[in-house]
Amino acid sequence: MNAVRPVRTGEQVVTPEPLITIKSAAKVYGQNRGLSPLSLGINAGERVALVGPSGSGKTTLLRLLAGSLVADGGAGAVRIDGRAPASLRPGPELAGLVGIVSQRFDLVPHLPALHNVLAGRLGYWSLARSVASLVWPLERRAARDALAQVGLADKINERPAHLSGGEQQRVAIARMMMQSPLVVLADEPVASLDPARAEEVMELLVGLTAAQNRTLIASLHTASLIRRHFTRVIGLRESRLQFDLPGEQLTDGILGELYDLGAGEDMEPLAGLAARDG
Repeated sequence: MNAVRPVRTGEQVVTPEPLITIKSAAKVYGQNRGLSPLSLGINAGERVALVGPSGSGKTTLLRLLAGSLVADGGAGAVRIDGRAPASLRPGPELAGLVGIVSQRFDLVPHLPALHNVLAGRLGYWSLARSVASLVWPLERRAARDALAQVGLADKINERPAHLSGGEQQRVAIARMMMQSPLVVLADEPVASLDPARAEEVMELLVGLTAAQNRTLIASLHTASLIRRHFTRVIGLRESRLQFDLPGEQLTDGILGELYDLGAGEDMEPLAGLAARDG
């Protein structure tokens, strides 16, 4: 568990709790182990990359953090800001806790970019307000501003089919910004993009989350993106923690051992080694 800087108050030294605490969290699917008991602490504002081959436990860990899975030890094994995501019902509290950016973009095909971005507010709205927004979009200015921040001010009326993959992911990021969560979980956010677009989208995602001091946890396989954008790297293999390092200490040798690459094999990118659910 990463150390948290202590704060001196009078004669007492108080060590702040990490924003995210994971205590002996584990998950078994039938006969298969999705995640062996894992304990971690992640501080507010950290940028954490999860790496590892297929089946290593990355997606299971992200789902535990999102609250869509309950750890075998109970919901309390994973807490964000003192709350267990798995114990929360969909609504404002969960929406303000965790936001998700995925490889698939998860946009509504028949709705324009503006409406897709406004979907980030659904967790805060009543059913009546949500239905009304389909006819007359609410919070239009905020949605326009979010699209402008991701460079799509001129695409507000475009449907996903008329947008490139990189543009669709930008819409998904703008939607997440409208949600304004404490923690952003990104599951293979650039896996379907070419290297140039992947760099642009990752730089955008990291920049926006850093500007708002959001915590970013992303599953990635591209070594250069990890080194350039992430302050911490957690390596998983066969559902077990292999390493937990500062980003600058990540080497090709460490990654090669994690992915079982032989000497001289190409390390960049690693996406092909773990394109499936990990």
